[in-house]
Amino acid sequence: MKKYHYILVGAGLFSGVISYFAHQAGKSCLVIEKRDHIGGNIYCEDIEGIHVHKYGAHIFHTSNKKVWDFVNSLVDFNRYTNSPIANYKGEIYNMPFNMNTFSRMWNIRTPDEAKKIIEEQRREIIGEPQNLEEQAISLVGRDIYEKLIKGYTEKQWGKSCKELPNFIIKRLPVRYTYDNNYFNDLYQGIPVGGYNVLINKLFEGADILTGVNFLEEKEKWMELGETVVYTGAIDAFYDFCYGNLEYRTVSFQTEVLDMENYQGVAVVNYTDRETPYTRIIEHKHFEFGTQPKTVVSKEYSTDWKEGMEPYYPVNDERNQLLYQKYAQKAKESKVIFGGRLGEYKYYDMDKVIESAMRCWQQLLG
Repeated sequence: MKKYHYILVGAGLFSGVISYFAHQAGKSCLVIEKRDHIGGNIYCEDIEGIHVHKYGAHIFHTSNKKVWDFVNSLVDFNRYTNSPIANYKGEIYNMPFNMNTFSRMWNIRTPDEAKKIIEEQRREIIGEPQNLEEQAISLVGRDIYEKLIKGYTEKQWGKSCKELPNFIIKRLPVRYTYDNNYFNDLYQGIPVGGYNVLINKLFEGADILTGVNFLEEKEKWMELGETVVYTGAIDAFYDFCYGNLEYRTVSFQTEVLDMENYQGVAVVNYTDRETPYTRIIEHKHFEFGTQPKTVVSKEYSTDWKEGMEPYYPVNDERNQLLYQKYAQKAKESKVIFGGRLGEYKYYDMDKVIESAMRCWQQLLG
């Protein structure tokens, strides 16, 4: 008999959902997390009574009622609606692209006027778009591309838009209504009390080790459990035997400001190329905070290097082919790979939960 039914490597959402259902079913779990806290990238720090999203803005949104009902059975959610704004050299625009954006940009009022301008500008690209720049212009025209896409995207990926493949933006949401709600999903919000409340509920009843690198004593830990669920980087699990997968990473410069309200909204994107950061997050607005001070984080996008936190998979052809090699190797093992790093996939939170729910059903057989 093994000591545990499940060894869960990484303490993010994927592992949390497995841990929750395992506990409900009377199964034992050991969670091994190399950071000094559980929660993965949704972990919040308490600074000045404000729940600070340590690894960047996380806004829960979904159209899957099963997922929404599940998370609401654990915690209450507030009514936060994501309505970010863009700052282009001091000009302020609403996101996503909607009639408020177009009215500000072209001093127009009606959807017909906006459609005519965008249709006219789209004609600049003839034939199949060859890169991200051409793809963006073919979708929304030159003005929106230059002011609201180009600089932000180049900072995000560290490359010129002319060097980036066109498939990175298959579509861009354009709304001919005065609606600043960023997401089209039926449900959205932030857990009341911050994400740590949700995480603590998910991992209730599990044995948890933090500050432990599973890969340093992989065989020892695997021996302790009947089933291993691994949510770390798949190439690291296999000692990079086929080579390294590439990531982009994000760093944050967080500071406490002695004022009640810095920017009036949770997220401001800085869309010019010259501003070094991609956005500023003011955390208190996620929970309608009225604290006397505020906490802001400037977000910088950079290339990932060993020792840094991997955030976004670089979804180009080379990396996808490399990942397929690792995925094939994973199929031949008894280890279950899940989550953003285990599946080398950019995942929204609800999709991680969906995937973990499916995984749990498969574990039940």
